[in-house]
Amino acid sequence: MSGHSKWSTIKHKKGAADAKRGKVFTRIIKEMTVAARMGGGDPNANPRLRAAVAEAKANNMPKDNVERAIKRGTGELEGATYEEVTYEGYGPGGVALLVEAMTDNGNRTTPEIRHIFEKNGGNLGTPGSVRFQFDRKGYFAIEKKAVGEDKLMEIVLEAGADDLQTEDPEAFEVYTSPDAFEQVRQALEKNNIATIEAKLGQIPSNYVKLDDQKARQMMKLMEALDDHDDVQNVWSNFNVPEELMA
Repeated sequence: MSGHSKWSTIKHKKGAADAKRGKVFTRIIKEMTVAARMGGGDPNANPRLRAAVAEAKANNMPKDNVERAIKRGTGELEGATYEEVTYEGYGPGGVALLVEAMTDNGNRTTPEIRHIFEKNGGNLGTPGSVRFQFDRKGYFAIEKKAVGEDKLMEIVLEAGADDLQTEDPEAFEVYTSPDAFEQVRQALEKNNIATIEAKLGQIPSNYVKLDDQKARQMMKLMEALDDHDDVQNVWSNFNVPEELMA
């Protein structure tokens, strides 16, 4: 199992268990709320909700938070009604970007996202302009000091993972199909293997390298998008230089 991974750009390389933790919880809560509203509050009968609950568990979200999010989705508790929006566009140097958002006011969010793109050397594209360059996958990052490579490989392969990558100096990176995400999470939990990051997301089919100036501009664009309150995830095919991930 090999390959060159650049899944994380402004995620665990800059510290997953840091100030972004609240943002991670907010993102997952919104996802659970929408999933419960669309498919019901029983994770066993709702694959999307089941995946969101698995991600919540993998990120050590308190059980009370999970239950409240589901109840907001089913209408048992009051809460905002979110609309899912995916923005597609390009950053400096033609980098492809997928921005997943949940908003209670699309008329506010769309111009704000467009402004962030334009302010940072990018432009918002039309639906379908870049989505074909990405595949949906599950992902786990695990500290290398937490477990040996051979043991981890045996555990995750048996649980149905697609790939284990070792190029990151600090973490093993495990990739799964969306359907196998929960089985792999359970296998890691059963073996007391903690995760730095665990999520479902979009993997690009190829990566774009940029010169130093455009690379720094691209990082600013992604960070600005990620900091927007309505943005759930930012995915790109930007091959981030190591010096910018310190």
